[in-house]
Parts: sequence; C-alpha cells; structure tokens
Amino acid sequence: MSNDSGTRPIAPTAGRGYRAFVLAMLLLVYSFNFLDRQILGILAGPIRADLNLSKTEFGALGGVAFAVLYAGLGIPLALLADRTSRSWVITGSLAVWSGFTALCGYATSFGMLFWCRLGVGVGEAGGVAPSYAFIADYFPPKERARALAIYSLGIPLGLAAGALLGGYIAATVNWRMAFIVLGLAGVVLAPIFRLTVREPARGLYDKPAPKAPASAAFAILARKPSFWLLALGASMSSLCGYGLALWLPSVLATTLHFDLLTLSRFIGALFLTGGCFGVFLGGWLADRLGQADRGTYAKLPAIAFVITAPLFALGISTHSPLLAFLFLLLPNGLNILWLGPVTTAVQHLVPAPMRATAAASFLLINNLIGIGVGPTLMGVAADMMTHRFGGGDALKYATLGALVFYLIAAVLMLLAVKPLRRDWVD
Repeated sequence: MSNDSGTRPIAPTAGRGYRAFVLAMLLLVYSFNFLDRQILGILAGPIRADLNLSKTEFGALGGVAFAVLYAGLGIPLALLADRTSRSWVITGSLAVWSGFTALCGYATSFGMLFWCRLGVGVGEAGGVAPSYAFIADYFPPKERARALAIYSLGIPLGLAAGALLGGYIAATVNWRMAFIVLGLAGVVLAPIFRLTVREPARGLYDKPAPKAPASAAFAILARKPSFWLLALGASMSSLCGYGLALWLPSVLATTLHFDLLTLSRFIGALFLTGGCFGVFLGGWLADRLGQADRGTYAKLPAIAFVITAPLFALGISTHSPLLAFLFLLLPNGLNILWLGPVTTAVQHLVPAPMRATAAASFLLINNLIGIGVGPTLMGVAADMMTHRFGGGDALKYATLGALVFYLIAAVLMLLAVKPLRRDWVD
C-alpha cells in the first residue's frame, strides 16, 4: 500500500509497540506546543514589569498575536499534510515554533515580543491537525478516542512543564533564559521526530471512500449541524480555558501572595494532576460508551462544563491556598475532558482522506475564538475595571465573569447530541 507523499507508509502489520512509540512522540511534540505557550502566563509578572506592559497588551501577546496566523495557516498546512507527508509538516512546524520561542527571549519591547509570538503561531499552526490524522491512521476506531486523549495529555503536561521549568529558570536566571532554553529544546527534538516516526498508510482501518480532493471536506462539514455545534461549543470552552491559562497565575499570585517559584509549583501541580485525569477520563469514557451511542461524544463534555464553572469560581474567590488547590483541581481536568471525545467525533464527520483538513477546519474556529478572544478579552476587561477595583481585584473579576462561557459551551454540546448521531461517518 502506498500514498502520495513520496514516503513509504507503515506496513498494515505494524506492531502495538511501534504504534505506542509513535503516540509517545506525538505526545512529546504536543507537550512542547503547550509548554511554549504556558511560559508566557507563568512569567507574566517579570515580563510585564521589564517591558512595562498593560494587561491589554499582555493579553494581546497571549491571544491576538498568537491566534491570527496560528488559526489562519492551519487549513493550508493541513491541506498540504493531506496531500503530502504529515510527518514532514509536523517536523517543520515544531522547528519553526520552537525557534521563535527562543527568539522571544531577546525581545526588548512589546512590538518585538508581539512579532515573535506571531512566529510561534505560524509554527504551531501545522502541528495539531496532521497529528490528529496521524493517530486516526495508526489506531482502529474502537481505540481512537483513547489514543487522541493520550495525545491530548500534551496539554496538561505541556502546561505543567511550562509553569515548572519556566518559573524555575526565570527564578534562578531570568525570564529571557526560560524562553531561550525551552525553545532550543524543541529545535533539537524536531530532527529526532522526523528520523524515528514513519508516515502511516491513509485510511488503513476505515472503509474505502470515494476519491475526492481534501478540500471537499469544507463542503461536507458545512452541511453538518453537528460540526458547527461541536466547534462553537469547544470554542466557548477554549475562550475561557485559554484566558485562564494566561491569567490564572497572575490572579493566584495576587490573592494567595505567592512568589514565582511557589506559584510555578502550585500551577504545575494543578495542570499535571487535574489535567491529565480529565483528558484521559474523557477518552476512556468516550471509547467505552460511544460505540453504543455516538451522541455520547458530545454529551460527556456538556456535563463536564456544567460542573467546571462553579468550581473555578470557588477556587478563584478563596484566599486559602489549600482550598484554592482543592477547588481548582477538578475543573482543571473537566474543562479539557472534551478533547478526546470531540476531536474523535470531528474525525468521523468526513471520509478518512480528508481528516487533517477536517481537524484544521475545527481548529480554525476553536482557535480564532478561543485563543484570539479569550486572553485578550480578559486583559481588556481587567484594564477597564482597574480604576474601580484596583489591578488585582479587577483581574479576578474579569476571570470570574468569563466563566459564563463554560455554561454556553454546555448548551451547545447538548444541542449537538442528536445531529452527531445522524452525521457520523464510520
């Protein structure tokens, strides 16, 4: 069996051990994706002080600067991946975003850091959608949600590593060295990934589909209500989730009076324990329950979002470190439980040869709204309220107000349950 990438695909008999290795490598690359994002949030204090940035400017660095090209280039790079070699697209993307992360350490103004963050977004645009398609071609349908959930562990692992390593390096050297060291580590990983991960055969575990260009995925998705409801529901969740990832360290530093090292350990422990539990639980439950009812892939996230909002509110409002940790632990998992079920569902809305493009279409909506709006909106809202509440309380109230988007996400996911049963492609 061959494909049009010019590379030799894996044999249909590729062993479970090698498939596990490929998943581990994809997980590692994805962890670097979020590690390079989270160091901005954990280092908000020293970066804002050094470059004299307002909350609006810092929010733009974590939102608009990153999201514009990240979302806009995702579809062209996914089309390239569907037509050529996905492993090359992932490798090149990792090298580019890691290189620009290192360059962030040399920024001396808002403008320079803004352009470096644009570069990080350019690189990361090509990493996720091809990886989703990679996993769908390495794992049969009954194992897909768990495999995608394991891949999605890169989010809490990367967030935790970014908080812990970024905070430690900044505390012992400075914030610039944190960007340089962690960015260069990703550059080193890129050729290792390319040399060890082989391109899989496309659609190996799926029913044969009629030949059609990958771009036909747009028309197929546009006709399916489940796609729009899943994408908008995930976007509402991501709007709040990405905003909290950037701003929650600053809120906790103020309300709990943490220094940088204590803050990095606290945030790292939250992301690592709560996040890993939530992501894996979502994939496991979806694989276990979703075979009998495809609507489960939307129903599970809806339930999780309803629980997430009030627990985050309690965690953000308390002044006790112990209570804050206990209240924030569960929602840090539940708010990303959707990753395994929803990304799996999107893969099953189109035939196998169009999967990277379908994933990129979903990510375009999710990232433009989630990353582009969330961090910036919270920063703007905090600046607008500063004259009334003061800097620390204004940011706390801005994050509390944003939690309503989790409830909107729950409604949209519930509305997707019935259409998803009808739109599913085996």
